[in-house]
Amino acid sequence: MSATIKQLRAFTAVARSRSLAEASAQLHLSQPALSVAIRNLEATVGGPLFSRDGRQLVLTPEGREFLSRAEQLLHSWDQSLEAIQQRFRLERGQLQLAVIPAFALNRLPTLLAQFHRGHPRIDIVLEDVVMERVVQSVQEGRAELGICFRPDDLGGLVFIPFERDRFIAVIPAQHALAGKRALQWRDLAAHPFISMNRGSAVRRWTEEAFARCGQAARYICEANQLSTIGQLVRAGLGVSAVPRLCAAQMQEYGLHCHTLSAPVVTQDVGILLKNRGSLSAPAQAFLQLVSA
Repeated sequence: MSATIKQLRAFTAVARSRSLAEASAQLHLSQPALSVAIRNLEATVGGPLFSRDGRQLVLTPEGREFLSRAEQLLHSWDQSLEAIQQRFRLERGQLQLAVIPAFALNRLPTLLAQFHRGHPRIDIVLEDVVMERVVQSVQEGRAELGICFRPDDLGGLVFIPFERDRFIAVIPAQHALAGKRALQWRDLAAHPFISMNRGSAVRRWTEEAFARCGQAARYICEANQLSTIGQLVRAGLGVSAVPRLCAAQMQEYGLHCHTLSAPVVTQDVGILLKNRGSLSAPAQAFLQLVSA
C-alpha cells in the first residue's frame, strides 16, 4: 500500500491541532473518516504516529520525524497541482508556431496581438520559415502548430484549412501592364519574370500555371523570399505572381496587384499539426482563434 494525499493531509492536520475534532472541522471530514485515514496511514508506514496524552493526540518520535517530510510532500504536491492548473487556465505556458513568411508578415501579427490580449502570460515562440521547414518543424516537435499552404505530402500530419488563397500578379507602378484590371498568365509570359527559387512549392505552382496557359516564362531572376521578389519587382527588374496573402505587403511596396486567371491558381492555407487531441492548452486556444 502507498500513502495517499488525503491521508497525509489528515495526518498533518491532526499533528498541528492535536485534536481530531479540530482537524475534522478544518478538513470538512467526519471524525470517524479522519480516524480511518490515520489508521490506514499508520498501517502503511508500519507503526503508530500518535499517542494519547489526556484528550490530546501527541506525535510519537517517528511521527515527529515524519511530519516534516509529509509537509514537504504536500507543499510539492500543491505547487505541482497549481502549476498544471495555471497551464489549463492559460496563466502560464508556451505557444510554439512555425509559419510561412507570407502569412507571418501579412496576417500573423494581428492574430498574435489578439491572442496575447486574451492570454498575456503565454510566451510565444515563432519560426517564420519556408513551407518545407514548417512541415519539418511540426514533425520534429519544435512547433506544435504550423501555418502554411497545404503540402503535397503531409508526412503523417493533419492539415486543417481555414481559407483559400489565389495567386495574383504584381506589377511595377509604371509598367505597361499596370493599367489593366485583370491579367492572364500569358500576359506575364511576355515580360521578364521574377520567381521563387527552384524546388519551392510556389515555383512549382508557377511553372504549372505557365505550362497550362501554353506559354513559357521568361525567368530573369529567382529569390528565396516573397518579400525579396516584391522589392525586385519594385525596382523594375520584372513582373511576378505571388499568393494573395502578400497583397497588402506588395501594395506597401507601391506595386499594382491584379487578379490572375487562365488558369486560376488556388491553394488552401491552414493549420498543420500532429494530433488535435494532444495539443497543449495554448495551442488549442490559438487553433480556436484561427479557425474562428
